[in-house]
Amino acid sequence: MKTTKKVEISPTAAILNGELLPTKGKGMDMVIELYRRYIGNYPKFFKMDALARVGFVASELLLKDDEQRFTSREDRAVVLFNKSSSICSDKIYQKTICDKNEYFPSPSAFVYTLPNIVAGEICIRNKYEGESCFYVLDNYDETTINNTITEIFTDKTTTSAIVGWVECENEDSFSVKMQIITLWNN
Repeated sequence: MKTTKKVEISPTAAILNGELLPTKGKGMDMVIELYRRYIGNYPKFFKMDALARVGFVASELLLKDDEQRFTSREDRAVVLFNKSSSICSDKIYQKTICDKNEYFPSPSAFVYTLPNIVAGEICIRNKYEGESCFYVLDNYDETTINNTITEIFTDKTTTSAIVGWVECENEDSFSVKMQIITLWNN
């Protein structure tokens, strides 16, 4: 397996293939700035929670020059990991149900109370029909992540994968390390 592209996003910087992308904002403002500068054509972005936004922007940066984009394909997997699941959205949703006198569950917050939504958004946007999963680990565990990635390539269909760590505790505390991995013979 080989890494063909990689991106890292933190609240203060975005690095694509080792090159720092120019940004003015910090935190989620920076992520929105990246979206507007490099993507800008996916209105669902503004309905996404913070976890989905940072993961989506990272994937878009990785894929912006991909010649096979938006063509239905089963050979690309999307496999993501983090430690806090969808805690950012869970807290927002909890606020809508915590007072039994003002109990009003928010469907718009509830839809993002699963971490696999970000993987789903990436697959939907890019028409990926291969493996798609999101694992919640106790901590960043390189051995577990590498074993999982290796396992994904054991089927006869998967030839590449978008893999990464997409952690988002809140709009000011997130970390994304995402890459495209392909088999050597591709």
